[in-house]
Amino acid sequence: MIKKALACTLFLGSVFALPAAADDDRDTLFKFDGGIGSQPLRAASVGNTVDGVNPGGIPWVIKSLKVQITTGGRIKAKGKGLLLAGGDNTGSRGGPRQVVASLFCRNAPVAPAVTGTLQTVPYNSEFVDLDADGDFKIDSLITNTSAAIPPLDCGDTIDNRPVLLIRTVAGTPPAPGAWFAAGILKTSSDD
Repeated sequence: MIKKALACTLFLGSVFALPAAADDDRDTLFKFDGGIGSQPLRAASVGNTVDGVNPGGIPWVIKSLKVQITTGGRIKAKGKGLLLAGGDNTGSRGGPRQVVASLFCRNAPVAPAVTGTLQTVPYNSEFVDLDADGDFKIDSLITNTSAAIPPLDCGDTIDNRPVLLIRTVAGTPPAPGAWFAAGILKTSSDD
């Protein structure tokens, strides 16, 4: 009798847990899976800026990056191995001790442009510690300077993608600084 009751409880628990997992996917605005380390220069000694944000002064790499941003404005991110890829401190985090995630939405494309333009005010996470191995975790709201969360149409087509940057925290008072890595948007066709 106890075995049947236990089996029934386990079965019902697994059945009722399924809708919660489906809700998580339905509430997802964006997922980023993987990251691209920054390079300080593009061609011809031009700085590799993204929407006015300068890159770190030395190349950076990131081993892995997984990010989920929900329609309610919550960001959960886990980064591993955000380290310098050049200079005397290669393989270390160098001087930065904190990072922040910044999401830039794109405005709707305007003909004849193929892609939209980035908005100048990003949605930022809270600042989090970057450990000695270049690892970090973020679990916070992501808001702009007006405390608004990203809109549902924040980069709403494949050619109008949002940009997610992992940036240093610098200055007094502390504020988002140079970018070290960019997230790779996971599309619905990715498996």
